[in-house]
Amino acid sequence: MCGIAGIIDQNKNEVSDSELKRMTDIVAHRGPNGEGFYKYKNLGFGHRRLSILDLSNAGHQPMKLDDDYVITYNGEVYNYIELRNELKKLGHGFHTQTDTEVILAAYRQWGTSCVTRFNGMWAFAIHDIKKQVVFCSRDRFGVKPFYYTIINNKFLFGSEIKQFSDFNNNWKVNKTILMDYIIFNLIDHKDECFFDGVTKLPASSNLIYDLNTDKFEITKYYTVNINKDDVSSLTEEESIDAFKKEINRSVDWRLRSDVKVGSCLSGGLDSSYISTLAGSKYSYEHEKFSAITAQSIDINTDESPFAKKVVDANDFKWLLTTPTSNDFSSYLDEVIYNQEEPFINPSVFMQYFVMKKAKEGGVTVLLDGQGADEVLMGYPRYLGAYFKSLPKNELLTNIYRSQNQYGISALSVLKYYLYFTSFSVRYKRNMWNFSNINSKYTDMVDPQMIRDLTDSYKDIKVCQQLEISSTILPSLLRYEDKNSMSCSIESRLPFLDWNFVELALSINGKFKIKDGWSKYILRKSMQGLLPDEITWRKKKFGFNPPTSLWFDDVPEMSSIIRESSILNDVYDGKIPDYQDNNIKWRLLNISKWEKLHNVTMSN
Repeated sequence: MCGIAGIIDQNKNEVSDSELKRMTDIVAHRGPNGEGFYKYKNLGFGHRRLSILDLSNAGHQPMKLDDDYVITYNGEVYNYIELRNELKKLGHGFHTQTDTEVILAAYRQWGTSCVTRFNGMWAFAIHDIKKQVVFCSRDRFGVKPFYYTIINNKFLFGSEIKQFSDFNNNWKVNKTILMDYIIFNLIDHKDECFFDGVTKLPASSNLIYDLNTDKFEITKYYTVNINKDDVSSLTEEESIDAFKKEINRSVDWRLRSDVKVGSCLSGGLDSSYISTLAGSKYSYEHEKFSAITAQSIDINTDESPFAKKVVDANDFKWLLTTPTSNDFSSYLDEVIYNQEEPFINPSVFMQYFVMKKAKEGGVTVLLDGQGADEVLMGYPRYLGAYFKSLPKNELLTNIYRSQNQYGISALSVLKYYLYFTSFSVRYKRNMWNFSNINSKYTDMVDPQMIRDLTDSYKDIKVCQQLEISSTILPSLLRYEDKNSMSCSIESRLPFLDWNFVELALSINGKFKIKDGWSKYILRKSMQGLLPDEITWRKKKFGFNPPTSLWFDDVPEMSSIIRESSILNDVYDGKIPDYQDNNIKWRLLNISKWEKLHNVTMSN
């Protein structure tokens, strides 16, 4: 896991050493174990290395294959061993034990289609010296970031947006993205960023830049298959067996490491299962497997008692952190700066403190449970789509069962159903909440976007696909990457192995929600591995932060919000004193973000 940087000077000038180094230095936290540079005429690559595989200098980047290809790469291709064996049979030789060298050999063998053979997470750029193109690629689900922009006739790319700040010291906010965030709490749902002019290479996409013409083309190489007939027709028992086989293989591959591996353990179903599987397979210098938990100071949302049961059942080494209100206040600027763009709620801080604790405990690689809710219909809001698929005579029965198993009231179940399946309810409710915003900004909101979201709940698989590709998962992956890498931690996500995702999405929906139980197939797969009070627990907490308690330690919050030049423009100088903590957080986040990154509203 690393940080990458690149400059292509479109005026055909030689790349500045100092500019390239500054781009690389600013992501030193992503790669504290080494740095490297490559220059070719008007092209420059930079790299910061976090050593995970082959800790020797042989893994140094940018890495060159003969005089043909040079790569700067961030990520892990987990099936590199299988690919290396295949490539050896095809006549390729290897000098390192790295997956980086495998990527180069695979590109030489299969060209740009090599990425369809990779199972992992990646963002890389390869200079094909003979063809004079730069081949860039991002993994299927966008676990690893790849940002790019053009400033002063320089095409720039990197792992983080702040790498471009040397080239632009007066950022303008993207107003459309800003409005989507303020009014609908949507982020990372488009390729555009909060910084006007900065773009994300979409997940599952390649970018090929022609160095001769300075033109580039983006193509999509993968679309998730959510309707595998051979899977959807499986019986419950067969589905469980297939589920277990794929998730075990996924965990096995993500334990491949030459450094210490641990796991985030919230106490919820996903992290408990992954931690248990990983711990049973783990072997590193005779050490116990480490599980890291964030304990909430609010006992009503604290999952640490569940996490302790998992730790005791597996005899893990438990690293516990308890972020206080003072911690939240002290790290407010740091986390907002690291995340680079505004985010939905303060749960990001809980995750950050887990990563911080892992680093203190000497854990370099962490397994996490991101993606399980999206592929296994774990969120209560999926009930809306689930109920839509049921015959009317089964609706009331399932509402009753769901309120019991999801740990929420029947009224809450009904609210989820009405809100997420009704365009008029969802759209009008949010627009009414922000009716005091200047109309020139509310006019930027596209109703069709919200209509598409609500329409997706008519078909649960369409809904899942949308949330995986744009509305939910991308933001979670951004948090994961920025939080982990700010602490020089590599985060690996077994539930987002693409083979597992396609299997899970294709499994018959009645095995995902059954008799009101969410994630039924996951629970059945866990049965016998963990205590029933973990496997069959009802209430889902998520990664809930003690927001109200934390906010009490930021008494100047209202004044911080009112200092925002962006918000004053949006509200014509009359920023309301909202009581809703979710809205208060969004406004606080914007105010802090604009100052930390020197962002202003354009004319």
